[in-house]
Amino acid sequence: MSSISVNSSPRSSWPPTSGEPEGYLYTPEATSSEPDDTPPLHAVNVAPRWNESKTTIWKVTATFWCAFVMGSNDAAYGAIIPSLEVYYQKNYTVISLVFLSPFVGYTTSAILSNLVHQKLGRRGITIIAPTCHVLAFAVISTHPPFPVLVIMYMLVGLGSGLHNAAWNVWIGNMANSNEVLGFFHGFYGIGATISPFVATSLIIKAGWQWYSYYYLMTGAASIALIYAASAFWDETGSKYRQENPSHPGRGGAFSQTRLALTYKVTWICGIFLFLYGGIEVAIGGWIVVFMTNVRHGDPFESGMAETGFWLGLTVGRFVLGFVSPRIGEKLSIAVYILLAIALELIFWLVPEFIVSAVAVAFVGLFLGTIFPGVVIVATRLLPKNLHVAAIGFAAAFSMGGGAVFPFMIGAIAQSKGVTVLQPVLLALLAVSLGIWAMIFGLPQQEVPYRV
Repeated sequence: MSSISVNSSPRSSWPPTSGEPEGYLYTPEATSSEPDDTPPLHAVNVAPRWNESKTTIWKVTATFWCAFVMGSNDAAYGAIIPSLEVYYQKNYTVISLVFLSPFVGYTTSAILSNLVHQKLGRRGITIIAPTCHVLAFAVISTHPPFPVLVIMYMLVGLGSGLHNAAWNVWIGNMANSNEVLGFFHGFYGIGATISPFVATSLIIKAGWQWYSYYYLMTGAASIALIYAASAFWDETGSKYRQENPSHPGRGGAFSQTRLALTYKVTWICGIFLFLYGGIEVAIGGWIVVFMTNVRHGDPFESGMAETGFWLGLTVGRFVLGFVSPRIGEKLSIAVYILLAIALELIFWLVPEFIVSAVAVAFVGLFLGTIFPGVVIVATRLLPKNLHVAAIGFAAAFSMGGGAVFPFMIGAIAQSKGVTVLQPVLLALLAVSLGIWAMIFGLPQQEVPYRV
């Protein structure tokens, strides 16, 4: 189990001044002149604070910008898909491959994330992940043939998966991690809230082609590359290995991923986030169609309902991150799911546009802080050296759910109608609650299936 504690020592003893790995306090008898990547036995794990130095603030804000770029990309799909259908002359099922193709990238990121950390450190993440985004967005902005477009979205998924695993773990090990993670995911929400407005305005109001939006995305990803790489330039592979010594035994970087998969908490969090990601993206992707066809709203009003959902999600991430630690992360997530189920029932059973719009906004509010809460729970139940591998796996599952379930709902809706959205969402929420209930049965220090 990872020990996360607040430094109670005098400020003068931190940071260390004799070359020790960041994140450890040394007693005099623990200090040794011998070169060794393994922290001494008397080292005390210290949780860094987001504002402990200008450098740390720089790094934290860089991760916030990366989250903003991811949200700006993910929420724009709904706005550009109608244009993609017209431009490429493909039916909805084929066009929906842009939902599914990032899953390949997410899966690849789950496999490679720990390897990149071990070999290149967080510096490697800040180079590889934004570069994937810059390259993909630049190619998409040239409106390539449709097969190339699908491949580029795989590259987007790889970049986002690497970002998600790295920054959720890094922030999750900070002091006051729930609040800071709430802000990280909140900036994702800000990007997701404004991007449909921007994309729709460019396409409909300004008369630009759909691919014009990706000029802006290319610029935003380029800023992320420069901003994050410069902030984390000192976070090399050797520094990462010092701070996160490998599990004793043979295997190398990939062994960490294999070992992480022997812990129940990895699978519980992964499956839970797979369902959660599907719920979040399915609501965001299909709410406009539902409000237009079932609640008979006009396109603008229905678009405002989608904005309300993303805005609720964003507010929840900024605000409820301060509430969850006081309730307890495990219990608070269960409570938020129950509230979301109650609001979904209101959304489904009360056939009034205004009621539905308000209900879906509050669904977003209570769903908002669930992902950060799951990361906090996982980091506290798993050994520190497995955090990147386990959370990279779980984050990839979350993004996979966001790719699979919107596509599945679309396929069902073609034959059954978009009214299937609500019962499917309720079923997903109920199953996710059952999965999360399993976390309460885990010990505070879980033993893996095998060593």
